[in-house]
Amino acid sequence: MTSRRGLAAFVELPYRLYSGEPSWVPPLRFERRRFLDRGQNPYFEHATAEYFLAFRAGRVVGRVTAQVDTLFQEVQGSGGGHFGFFECERDPEAAAALLDAARQWLTARGCDAMVGPQDFTMNDECGVLVEGHEHPPIIGTGWHHRYYPELLEAAGLAKAMDLYMWELHIEGRERVLPIIWELAEKLEPEHGIVIRHARKRDLEAEMRRFIAIYNVSWERNWGFSPMTEAEVAHAAKTLKPILDENWMMFAERPGRRGEEAEAVGVAVSVPDFNQVLSAVGTGRLLPLGWARALRARRRTDRVRVGFLGVKPEWQHAGVAAGLYREHFDMAARTPQTWGEMGWILETNDAMNRAMEAMGGSIVRRYRMYEAPLSAAASA
Repeated sequence: MTSRRGLAAFVELPYRLYSGEPSWVPPLRFERRRFLDRGQNPYFEHATAEYFLAFRAGRVVGRVTAQVDTLFQEVQGSGGGHFGFFECERDPEAAAALLDAARQWLTARGCDAMVGPQDFTMNDECGVLVEGHEHPPIIGTGWHHRYYPELLEAAGLAKAMDLYMWELHIEGRERVLPIIWELAEKLEPEHGIVIRHARKRDLEAEMRRFIAIYNVSWERNWGFSPMTEAEVAHAAKTLKPILDENWMMFAERPGRRGEEAEAVGVAVSVPDFNQVLSAVGTGRLLPLGWARALRARRRTDRVRVGFLGVKPEWQHAGVAAGLYREHFDMAARTPQTWGEMGWILETNDAMNRAMEAMGGSIVRRYRMYEAPLSAAASA
């Protein structure tokens, strides 16, 4: 599917599938079109993808993508491909046809497995919501019909990994284990590391510091896809209007005379723009969406801790504790008094224990699925 008309139908399908569903948050249509545009999204500098639509009686009833990311394959030493953007009516035949089309496309390109959904990488929206439908999704996460796991499993896919979203509230500060505050207190006197906030006026340089930490601190994670400089720059440009210096922070070791400070940890949290999108309600800012968005933005009261990483050599120095404490301090000073941390892999015991130590609770669970691919399937 390459035509503009086909892309428009691909983008529009969720607005009909979730019409009247109060928990679903309509994304901005123009942003979705731009994200899927092969000429605008830098993901396509190292990847290729195909978009599929399923029709019944002349009406679009489902969609899916299949994608091969050569950078992911190189870093992971993997021959796997991915599927994403899965949406479908409660139509097992249509869902199976879509996923079979993705399988065949990936098999023809030499892939030995299909994993997803992810839109397009694990740095984007990923997984199918399997628990927590009663909670509205935070920015960068999705809300899906409860029957989606049924469709995927009926089409032969099996669970690969669950992803957790943890909720934290500022009023829960007394529930935080004392060790967190103790480690944070020792960070500067014992290791010379201080927490500073990012500067939006210097966003390009800050993003370079971010990527240097992100790609080394997350590289061992299941499904990890490194971010390129072009992708970080693109994301920064897209998010700049909603980024808040209060919620972007680095852990640094000050440099010696004439030397630049060394960033050893980073946390980028984003005020929940989904609260704004929910108020807009239509996925369009014109003609009245702008006014609704401005009013809702002033009432945004939660954040998503999207990325928190520490260089491997500093992961036992209490750097994460220092970043956690700064989040609690910011929640006491800003309108955003609570938020969500994640996603976090179900197998990431260290981070999940840390969330428990912070007094958090799992409020939503997303599931990644997989299916093996056989070279014989393309014969």
